[in-house]
Amino acid sequence: MATRAYWQGQIRLALVSIPVEIYPAVKSGASISFRQIHEPSGKPIAYEKVVAGLGAVDRDDIVKGYEISRGNYVLLDDAEIEAVKIESRRTLELVQFVDQHEIDVFYFEKPYYVVPADELAEEAYVVLREALRSAKKVALGQLSMRGREYLVSIKPCGKGLVMETLRYADEVRRAQTYFAEIPNTKPAKPLLDLARALIDQKTAQFDAGDFKDRYVEALHKLVEKKSKQKGKGKILEDVDEPATGKKSNVIDLMAALKKSVGGDRPVAGKSASDKPTAKPATPRKRA
Repeated sequence: MATRAYWQGQIRLALVSIPVEIYPAVKSGASISFRQIHEPSGKPIAYEKVVAGLGAVDRDDIVKGYEISRGNYVLLDDAEIEAVKIESRRTLELVQFVDQHEIDVFYFEKPYYVVPADELAEEAYVVLREALRSAKKVALGQLSMRGREYLVSIKPCGKGLVMETLRYADEVRRAQTYFAEIPNTKPAKPLLDLARALIDQKTAQFDAGDFKDRYVEALHKLVEKKSKQKGKGKILEDVDEPATGKKSNVIDLMAALKKSVGGDRPVAGKSASDKPTAKPATPRKRA
């Protein structure tokens, strides 16, 4: 394998055990980080551990504290925290199966590839993969790893299996809190048809390679441009700001959708015959 296994153990389904290895399916993308610099001297700024009224303190005097009320803390040292950690186990037991659509997208956290540990494990591995695929189910279990217990799901992915860590219920905010005041109304059919036409025009097969992080690319270009300058002058890039107008009536939306789709259909409820006819010009009187 190209990378080191993140976890090694076995998936257990009733009396069947499948030796597997788990590898991270994602990696950190391109990014750029900054240091805070003292501009007059050009030197990086360092941080000290300080206590209000006392000043800098020794690292050996620092412990972790959990705030139970404002200004009141329960102090815990590293040994006490370490004793609470769950012992890592080498078995992931599948305890429940659910339909693929039942798990809301908000619960999925991080994906991992699950591969058979050896040739002997391949037969049982393939049986589990195809059973999940034919039943259109996702397997659930809890995995003890690195001092924590994770809720995980396992589902087929091509010729293999993918495990995803899931958030617990108390980690997800309820959508109703944010969507409560949004009206549950239906748009006019002509508007809906135009929006659907625009969606159909832009529908394509997903390819993550088609998308780039333009912000990071722009920052790299800016840093490269500035590094080639002899002086320390600042570089200011022009940025197009979005319009702040607040017009949003139905006619404006209809016109915008028609222009986006590229169609030339008349606005709903309007026709060429609806245009007002020009009044005949009144002849001027001679002086």
